[in-house]
This record gives sequence, C-alpha cells and structure tokens, in this order.
Amino acid sequence: MGMSGGGSAEDFNSEINVTPMVDIMLVLLIIFIVITPLLQQGVSVTLPKEMNNPVEDPNIIKESSVVVVIDKDGKYYLGKEQKEKDQLEPFIKRMMEKKQESERIVYIRSDINVQYGAVVEAINIIRKAGIDKIGLVADKKKGKKAATPTTPAG
Repeated sequence: MGMSGGGSAEDFNSEINVTPMVDIMLVLLIIFIVITPLLQQGVSVTLPKEMNNPVEDPNIIKESSVVVVIDKDGKYYLGKEQKEKDQLEPFIKRMMEKKQESERIVYIRSDINVQYGAVVEAINIIRKAGIDKIGLVADKKKGKKAATPTTPAG
C-alpha cells in the first residue's frame, strides 16, 4: 500500500488514488441520466409558452395536487390514468372532498395543439364538480424577457 520493498520513511507514496472515486462518480452520473426521465409525473404534453413569465405555483408539483391533462389527441388524464369526459367529475369530487378550502384547486395542463373547446369543456366539468379555483399551466419562456408590445403614436 504505497510502499516499495525498502520500507524506509522516504518510500511512502502520499498521493491520493482518485481512480475509484472517479469510477463511482461516473456510475452515479449514468444512474441519474437513466432515472431522471422516469421521474416525470403524468402525461407528456407540449405546454404553451407564456410571454410574461408567470409566477410558478409550488403546489402543482405536489403529489396531492389534482392535475387534469389534455394531450394532443384530446384525451383526458387525471395523473397518468386516462379518463373519459364523463368520468372526470366524480373523480375530481372524490379527490377534493377531504381537502381544505385553500387547497381546492385543479390545474389544467393542455398540449399546445389541443382545440380550445376541449379546454373549455374541462373547465366546465371542473366547475360542475364544485371547484372554483382552476389553474392553467404554461411553460416559462426561456432566455431574454419578452418585450412588451407598443402601439404606434398617432
């Protein structure tokens, strides 16, 4: 272990062998790269981009939050489970019955290519379930802050 045959004090090797540490770090990196896509919640949709960078609601990522997802084909999901339109209302009522008033909010994540009518139908179903607070989810715009439109003088 760092000593050569002689055994004198001058023969000790005081350098740290970093190869095992690098091997462990590479294995961890590979594990994180493979696992990260599996951690994504719900159904994948392309969200509309918000021009003014909305304030992100921290409650949307909670496991207990109710998120209605509308994919590009117009199919409705609660979490990862696909539901028919007529099944949404009873499921939402059941999920909301034990929540406090401040936590009674339903979020809608809709693909950018979904027809406007499908989103309006989802809002109507949520309102029929007795929920007044509805959150529409949008992606934050990356990069520079969007310029505000100006009107020409005249």
